[in-house]
Amino acid sequence: MSSSDQNAFRGPIDSSRIPRYAGPATFARLPRLDEVGTADVAVVGVPFDSGVSYRPGARFGGNAIREASRLLRPYNPAQDASPFALAQVADAGDIAANPFNINEAVETVEAAADELLGTGARMMTLGGDHTIALPLLRSVAKKHGPVALLHFDAHLDTWDTYFGAEYTHGTPFRRAVEEGILDTEALSHVGTRGPLYGKQDLTDDEKMGFGIVTSADIYRRGADEVADQLRQRIGNRPLYISIDIDCLDPAHAPGTGTPEAGGMTSRELLEILRGLSSCNLVSADVVEVAPAYDHAEITAVAASHTAYELTTIMSRQIAAGRAAR
Repeated sequence: MSSSDQNAFRGPIDSSRIPRYAGPATFARLPRLDEVGTADVAVVGVPFDSGVSYRPGARFGGNAIREASRLLRPYNPAQDASPFALAQVADAGDIAANPFNINEAVETVEAAADELLGTGARMMTLGGDHTIALPLLRSVAKKHGPVALLHFDAHLDTWDTYFGAEYTHGTPFRRAVEEGILDTEALSHVGTRGPLYGKQDLTDDEKMGFGIVTSADIYRRGADEVADQLRQRIGNRPLYISIDIDCLDPAHAPGTGTPEAGGMTSRELLEILRGLSSCNLVSADVVEVAPAYDHAEITAVAASHTAYELTTIMSRQIAAGRAAR
């Protein structure tokens, strides 16, 4: 694609002409998908939190992230890229999932993801609770085969059931391993910490193929070394990144359903993601933002910047792919 073609991408509203606080909130003030027809990266919300085990409210997370993203600007100096000039990024609105029937909601999210990915877009999903990662992974795996997974979270999310329910925000990655949609040679939890039900949780997790980088590991070793370790584990496999905002310490993300002390900083999370820019990121999600517990949009701001870094990585790779043709 030529530079003139790239200039045809429709980007954010010009904040020097229309104040950031004016008008409806789309992610980063980007156009809606129906305004551009097709997109290389579709930012989509899933307002669903019926799978939570403690504090509800993540159903409002997507719109909170959109509101906080009004302050994002079109050039990303950390990655030396203008993501919205490199690829068409658009806000695809929300996937309306049944809040009273988890099984039906999972099916709805999967079908909607199938439709978006079928257009050739990569997905940047704004949750919602972590239950939605399973149908998103199912859809991505239909296109790419079993994918590498980086799971940023305070918790493992590989438990078997809660109250007999197979689909909850604490079970998606066990189901994904059981269904064969993850590449078990390239699975990692990042940022885990806090008490568990028992040591068996870690034993089961290891048997599934997960490596673990705790928040204490990040503190001791630093973001660059951790990112290097993760890159080596992933290699050139298609990669899905799933980010529960509670991977951050409650000082950096109070607005979430299951906070745990001792987490990473927002700076550490962003630096690790920037260190993964060479990985083949096929889609991603940011989940568990619960604005009712947020203060001064701290959590939503962190989540919006996280989604921005992920979107930048995808846009850069899309542009590089076009240039190589």
